[in-house]
Amino acid sequence: MSDFDLVITDVRVVTDEQDEPRNADIAVRDGRIVSVEPGLDPSRATRVVDGGGRLAFPGVVDAHQHWGIYNPLDEDAATESRACAQGGVTTALTYMRTGRYYLNKGGAYRDFFPEVLELAGNRAHVDYAFHLAPMSREHISEIPALIGEHGVTSFKVFMFYGGHGLHGRSTDQSSFLMTPEGEAYDYAHFEFVMRGIQAAREQYPDLADQISLSLHCEIAEIMTAYTRLVEEAGELSGLAAYSASRPPHSEGLAVSIASYLAHETGLPTINLLHLTSRKAVEGRRPHEPGLPAHRLPPRGDRGTSPRRHRHRARHRRQGQPPAAPARGRGGAVGVRPRRHRRLGRLGPRVLP
Repeated sequence: MSDFDLVITDVRVVTDEQDEPRNADIAVRDGRIVSVEPGLDPSRATRVVDGGGRLAFPGVVDAHQHWGIYNPLDEDAATESRACAQGGVTTALTYMRTGRYYLNKGGAYRDFFPEVLELAGNRAHVDYAFHLAPMSREHISEIPALIGEHGVTSFKVFMFYGGHGLHGRSTDQSSFLMTPEGEAYDYAHFEFVMRGIQAAREQYPDLADQISLSLHCEIAEIMTAYTRLVEEAGELSGLAAYSASRPPHSEGLAVSIASYLAHETGLPTINLLHLTSRKAVEGRRPHEPGLPAHRLPPRGDRGTSPRRHRHRARHRRQGQPPAAPARGRGGAVGVRPRRHRRLGRLGPRVLP
């Protein structure tokens, strides 16, 4: 009986533990890599593949995607995850929220999230999990249950929703986000989300390092004003117009606000998603004595936005209490292009 189902010989293995690839063979048994070392005996394997000196990479964890935003979730779960597998992404963490787009419904996550899991179930070609956006006070109160009952440990704030919609102007925040009457998705809400996340970290100390909050950092009022300037000038179109309507100081100011709120609420880490300018990075620096720069995760995030970085978090099975990673079976992961250098006279230039 063979020791291994498969041995891949003569590959150059790339890992984050070393600066250069190392020559090795890879042994697989029962669908898992069990050995990575030079000189494995091919006779111990049922099947042998000659790697021919090619590079061998571990599967990538893409920690920020958007399944179900432009197409039905059950369709996207198959097509988006297939593209993941084709590109070497073996684990995907995809964003989900209540409101317009996605499932186009509001309400509590106790009713909403089981439907999400059912729509995505048995359709993905890669391992996957969800990170959720607390859009209302009720959602904040549900954070402990989402962690304890469903294994959701990643949450997100989209700082400009309502004031400036992802797909254009938004004049009716409550209608767009389908939030309860009288509630606002604003800086105060972001603060209370952070307090809810930190409370959950304290409630689940063994999971504290895995419970995270990500933020898309831009200021709605600045984006709206610059969009108006671009439209009135009529000089730019396409990506140049898009870039000009989203100046880097909008990111920088939002990052500064997010960092200060995290400091105020005692949340030790926040994940600042897909930063696109030097000013955004500078926005997390301390501006006053005693205010620490907030720590980013070791590799930031990967996802459907620019400048992704590998995220090494371990994701738990969702749809059941925390246990093993969610297992899938896997299109196209949309990449928003890097911002082009500003043209014209409408404001500051975007740093590369």
